[in-house]
Amino acid sequence: MIKANDPTLTSWIEIPMGSDFPIQNLPFGIFKTTYLSAVAGVAIGNYVLDLVYLHEHGFFDGLGLPSGIFNQKYLNDFMALGKKKTREVRERISELLRHDNDELKSNIGARELALIPMAEVQMLLPVRIPNYTDFYSSEEHATNVGSMFRDPKNALLPNWKHLPVGYHGRASSIVVSGTPIHRPKGQIKPADSDLPVFGPSQKLDFELEMAFITCKDTKLGTSISTRHAEDYIFGFVLFNDWSARDIQQWEYVPLGPFLGKNFGSTISPWIVTMDALEPFRVKGPDQSPSVLPYLAIEGEKNFDVTLEVLIQPEKSETTPVSRSNFKYLYWNVNQQVAHHTVNGCNIQVGDLYASGTISGPSPGSFGSMLELSWNGQRPLHLTNGSQRTFIEDGDTVIMRGHAEKNNVRIGFGECKGKILPAL
Repeated sequence: MIKANDPTLTSWIEIPMGSDFPIQNLPFGIFKTTYLSAVAGVAIGNYVLDLVYLHEHGFFDGLGLPSGIFNQKYLNDFMALGKKKTREVRERISELLRHDNDELKSNIGARELALIPMAEVQMLLPVRIPNYTDFYSSEEHATNVGSMFRDPKNALLPNWKHLPVGYHGRASSIVVSGTPIHRPKGQIKPADSDLPVFGPSQKLDFELEMAFITCKDTKLGTSISTRHAEDYIFGFVLFNDWSARDIQQWEYVPLGPFLGKNFGSTISPWIVTMDALEPFRVKGPDQSPSVLPYLAIEGEKNFDVTLEVLIQPEKSETTPVSRSNFKYLYWNVNQQVAHHTVNGCNIQVGDLYASGTISGPSPGSFGSMLELSWNGQRPLHLTNGSQRTFIEDGDTVIMRGHAEKNNVRIGFGECKGKILPAL
């Protein structure tokens, strides 16, 4: 039986060259149109496949799906069916879209109603997010920040190579790509002042991250091993954890980020399943010293996903400013899940877990303006002739990501947000 990830698969739907959404991807999302309220869909080429239509017209018969499972504002109930069932749905969609399958292809009426051009849809937040955790798992990023603000010889704090550092963020302010963000206000302590001042952030930044979404609940007091962590992960999105560096620098001692982070985070609308990323597994960085037994892993747990950040000033062209990769993470997602739950913390369907800023080994691969401009000391030159040390009002930050192998490109679409002036 041909599997959905087979690189030889082709679809009867024309897939543009370089598309993020070939038949091997089939990411899930929530969309609406002028005539449809929020429903579940799958991306294929330049189209969105309406899963409500397919379900109601018998294309999923035999899968035992509950009535109305796709006619919902969020994917939580679908994900909660379990990875065995959601994998069956993805495999069935793959069958329907294959070049040699006529079930949908030859049914002109059904085809026209089930396939909606992407230009005609509005993508919505794909999941109801009960909880959000942000990790700090890139050694290069942590080293850069530690060198900048502490001692370069002791850039990493003593615990960093022993556990995946993280903190709990604000789930309510996570928004879908395309949602504008107002510049945050807060307390800032100028270097030449003994007292803080109040005002809009002057060091507004992006953070290039990936995030995974969980699909099972656990009971309080239980934990998840690295071996079983992937049973709880439905898929991945791009994640921009906007950051007000000047507000954060004044507030973070002793309890960590607060107003400098909780004003907004942006996610891409399509959830790329862990199944779709299976062919792109790679070995992560060597971990030294050896981790404690509950964090030990076997096999390849990182993913080779190329990441890119572009800045677009208002009414101007875009400028690429960073190119990094998900594979650089020191702490992988299995270790993040294991550490997060080892104390008995329960997880819920729809929880979002971000990687932390993903920086690579070279300056062009740094995942934040803080690093790219080295806290404002090295301005970036944009295509339109302007310079940036941090993000200005009117700027749109665009993040993209894709994995590519055997002429198959698995992409995430865009994670985009425009900065508006402070209110």
